[in-house]
Amino acid sequence: MIYSKNKVSDIQIAYIGGGSRGWAWTFMTDLALDDQISGTIRLYDIDRQAAEQNAVIGTRLMSRSDAKGNWKFKAADSIQDALTGCDFAVISILPGTFDEMAADVHLPERLGIYQSVGDTAGPGGMIRALRTIPMFAEIAEAIKNYAPDCWVINYTNPMSLCMKTLYHTFPQIKAFGCCHEVFGTQKVLKGIYEEETGDTIKDWHDVHINVIGINHFTWFTEANYKGIDLFPIYRTYISKHFEEGYELTGENWMNSSFQCAHRVKMDLFRRFGLIAAAGDRHLAEFMPGNEYLRDPETVASWKFGLTSVDWRKEDLKKRLERSCRLAAGEEEITLEPTGEEGILLIKALCGLERFVSNVNIPNTALQIPNLPADALVETNALFDLNSIHPVASGPVCEEVKALLLPHIENHQRILKAAFTFDEELVAEAFLNDPLVMGKRPSEKEVRELVHDMLEQTKAYLPDGWKL
Repeated sequence: MIYSKNKVSDIQIAYIGGGSRGWAWTFMTDLALDDQISGTIRLYDIDRQAAEQNAVIGTRLMSRSDAKGNWKFKAADSIQDALTGCDFAVISILPGTFDEMAADVHLPERLGIYQSVGDTAGPGGMIRALRTIPMFAEIAEAIKNYAPDCWVINYTNPMSLCMKTLYHTFPQIKAFGCCHEVFGTQKVLKGIYEEETGDTIKDWHDVHINVIGINHFTWFTEANYKGIDLFPIYRTYISKHFEEGYELTGENWMNSSFQCAHRVKMDLFRRFGLIAAAGDRHLAEFMPGNEYLRDPETVASWKFGLTSVDWRKEDLKKRLERSCRLAAGEEEITLEPTGEEGILLIKALCGLERFVSNVNIPNTALQIPNLPADALVETNALFDLNSIHPVASGPVCEEVKALLLPHIENHQRILKAAFTFDEELVAEAFLNDPLVMGKRPSEKEVRELVHDMLEQTKAYLPDGWKL
């Protein structure tokens, strides 16, 4: 890297999963909008053609007159080629295909277990983890061998187990996981504050928060705007609008599987006194299966949706078509801020600024002192030149701790199961999962479900599994 006049050039970034038809374009957009950093993006993907296509798209984007960034894009021949000499490594991959995800999401429905996402918690999240962990172990080994000093930024789900795998495989790795779910809740608080007070918050970043929990099951213990405590305002709004909830301008839960009316987080606030800080679709999966995800009718009453994997397959077809149009110059990416903070964190690690954001890292510094030190937690951290300083979030209240612990325990079970090929540990994790427990299936039914779900994803499991 070369430092000159408050800018950093010649930054080398390895992008693992660089053939992405979606998030890669988000990343490119943010790079194109910033003129303080520049360098080369090495796109590595098992689909070499997809990486080459994204290299064309990125090059086209940077050549536009309205692009401030100056980045070169190239498809890497191997993960070694991508990583060697890199300063940063970004990981954003899809573990398996949507066919495997269909089994993750829909097979548990035979026991009445519904999942609104299926990529983090519940049966779907755990099976997804079992095919992801071997991939991340290989990536961690490659980083250890070819770029041990680089900073690693993960965007892949299930976030907690991806991060645990990286640190388990290479304990000295400099890795953190980024997730935008918290930002969505900051935007909700911004909107509610404006509606309740008539005042305007210029930027949702000005909603300052203390983040505590695990990925997709995060909580705010504090939220303020310029010295104003937002908790009483949030409480007042809920007392008046609980039934209809709150929808951000331009969003409607009935028109998109990914939107919600935030009624689940409002209900959790009424029950536990903290602001749940993820989308309702994620939050619901961490709770007992007889609550928000009892059945599709209950889901609808809480004003969020069950994401259809068929929808995801159709959406992928559209994104593949768009990729061709972007590469051919028949369509252009809209250059406007995406709301992601990855570029800001890279700039901070380069020493251009100091920045505080929520990240997923081990609880080694006891950021959350009453959770295990080996737990993978999500809290705030201060980013500075070549360093991350976890911010002490304080203890989580006992009621919320009781909600978190089954999932933290299952992270350990699934990690061990992935390395030991132990179906019994997977069954134990299923039986300990609140989503499963809420439906009270028999142990025999759960064990059969585990076996069938493993069978459906065996193409992505190591040979050690005896199925």
